[in-house]
Amino acid sequence: MLRLGGKIGVNGHPNKPQQTRLVTPIMQTTQIPANPYRTHTCAALTPAQQGQNVTLSGWVHRRRDHGQLIFIDLRDHYGLTQIVCDQARDAALFAAAERVRVESVITITGKVVRRSPDTINPKLPTGEIEVQASKFIVESPADVLPIMVAGEAEYPEETRLRYRFLDLRREKMHANILLRSHVIASLRRRMIEQGFTEFQTPILTSSSPEGARDYLVPSRVHPGKFYALPQAPQQFKQLLMVAGFDRYFQIAPCFRDEDGRADRSPGEFYQLDFEMAFVTQQDVFNAIEPVLQGVFEEYGRGRVVTQAPFPTIAYDEAMLRYGSDKPDLRNPLAIVDVVPVFAQSQFAVFAAIAEASGAIRALRVPGAAAQSRKFFDQLNDWAKEEGAPGLGYVTIESEGGLKGPIAKFLSSEQQELLKKTTQAVPGDAVFFTADNNPLVAAKLAGKLRIKLGDQLELLEKNVFKMCWIVDFPMYERNEDTGQIEFSHNPFSMPQGGMEALLHQDPLTIKAYQYDIVCNGVELSSGAIRNHRPDIMFKAFAIAGYDAAVVEAKFGGMLNAFRFGAPPHGGSAPGIDRMVMLLADEPNIREIVAFPLNQKAEDLLMQAPAEIDDMRLRELHLRLNLPKGK
Repeated sequence: MLRLGGKIGVNGHPNKPQQTRLVTPIMQTTQIPANPYRTHTCAALTPAQQGQNVTLSGWVHRRRDHGQLIFIDLRDHYGLTQIVCDQARDAALFAAAERVRVESVITITGKVVRRSPDTINPKLPTGEIEVQASKFIVESPADVLPIMVAGEAEYPEETRLRYRFLDLRREKMHANILLRSHVIASLRRRMIEQGFTEFQTPILTSSSPEGARDYLVPSRVHPGKFYALPQAPQQFKQLLMVAGFDRYFQIAPCFRDEDGRADRSPGEFYQLDFEMAFVTQQDVFNAIEPVLQGVFEEYGRGRVVTQAPFPTIAYDEAMLRYGSDKPDLRNPLAIVDVVPVFAQSQFAVFAAIAEASGAIRALRVPGAAAQSRKFFDQLNDWAKEEGAPGLGYVTIESEGGLKGPIAKFLSSEQQELLKKTTQAVPGDAVFFTADNNPLVAAKLAGKLRIKLGDQLELLEKNVFKMCWIVDFPMYERNEDTGQIEFSHNPFSMPQGGMEALLHQDPLTIKAYQYDIVCNGVELSSGAIRNHRPDIMFKAFAIAGYDAAVVEAKFGGMLNAFRFGAPPHGGSAPGIDRMVMLLADEPNIREIVAFPLNQKAEDLLMQAPAEIDDMRLRELHLRLNLPKGK
């Protein structure tokens, strides 16, 4: 019987196999030849290897010519080692080092020596040694570079994406992609420790009428029919619960044909998708909070992370206090309702809004009364750019009186009520947003809160502040058509079940829906699912879908529910957004190895691309391009 012995790794990195030993019953060994490219990595050498002959391979990171000596910083995936090429020792080797361009791939052999005390580089793990080259091989010469790998020079995004393989060699980008890999590995480990089982769900599936646009794939064998790439594994993970599996997860690729922005990739993204059977909303929270807290603590570089249980904020409260359903809790500013202050005031515009049951929101900003007139004028101009007629404000004077464009319209009693409601004190400023549509007033106040928090540098630093937003409305009214529509996830269970659907005003029905938010970034949406066909038909009917449409679009899941479906729920935190936060990057493309640009183009692989006529005929397609294309 043969027995596999331990793998001997590249020095300093046991996980990188160099040779494998098979041990027979009589202890004979078979040796695999030594690796011709390296005995060590470029981060492994220390004074402990002094005097040893070693072989290293990597990229020429920098080259410095000191006359009779050339110093090369050799870089691989693991780090840097300084190589010394001495003309007096080997003129031919020195000449080769003179000719080699940066980013060429070379293999060198030489002796490890200690650096003199005055040349030690304490910033490098290998900074106490260097290698005196005795053999120099150019494995792959590099052309003149469109992007410099060494240093921190800025380049246009188009250039970076076109030469992404070079961009990824740069220290910061290389670290970001490694961070992403480590975060995914940590998430997977933590989910398994929580009792979840990993599954894979189909990539080719059917189109869904909800959410963003699908990416469609024409079927060659079914002319005129199309697959869709999944926007999320929603129906499949619910079917897994119906199939009797208890706790599912996967690192799921999702595809949506939507425009890119700083926190959203066009085309595809990845999420930690999970689902649980026989659970309440709180059970879902209890399962995922330790996973997220643990990952953010593990890779947060010492930043403080909200401890479980995370705070929960009802949607209505979030819209009132923060003007957003993804509030950044690092920002200390809070919005309050001040309709009672203006209901009987002489300020006609606000009084009319109060009379019409609109919304008047106030944002108190401590110490802002000391700001210049230009500061207030610029905020007023900003509000106009956001579509508002302007931005009202007052300041609180040292003696407690109010000053500003609105102050003269408020009686002394109304001024005192305003200060009490907003908790404003001398030196503060109070800003106002108002509209007949409460949502419009709330969102403008929320944008103002974000703007002032950033502009005045009010955000708490070095923290990850998590919270759940709960109790989302099940429905909303379309402003243009007047139609009742789903406001969030159509597969969610309404709070109150069938009774609520039958007897409540749809706009008052809440759903068992929840989002998790970190530092103002929505990490995921989730819900307790609607597992009852009768409730689902009624919920969709209120949103204008008749039974035939529901059967046609969701027949597979509905049919499964007719054979016994457990109550179930889950969520799907976005991996890209998690890594973006952990890496402290403002743009999601900085943590994706090969992202599309904002036009959903892959500049490196030149996708999307035209397809030749033969392939179009195979797929039974004919192009109908816009004029000029």
